[in-house]
Amino acid sequence: MTVLVILIIVAVAVLVAMKTGKVKDANNNNIPDAIETPIKAAVEEVKEIVAKVEEVKVKATTKKPAAKPAAKTNAPKKTTKK
Repeated sequence: MTVLVILIIVAVAVLVAMKTGKVKDANNNNIPDAIETPIKAAVEEVKEIVAKVEEVKVKATTKKPAAKPAAKTNAPKKTTKK
């Protein structure tokens, strides 16, 4: 219960600071730019990483099977017993 009250007080304080101009919010979406900018950058990084992982996954699934090793040429010939 105490944590909820503290979160509400902090949220109200941040909103008041944004409305008075002490905390920047360029696009007026009630998310401070100091928080919004790093989160957007992190989201872009994650999207790039996901794209690279998908690319590697596609390459791994379309990989040709390895060629079988050539038969040994110096191996002794099998003889059949009569």
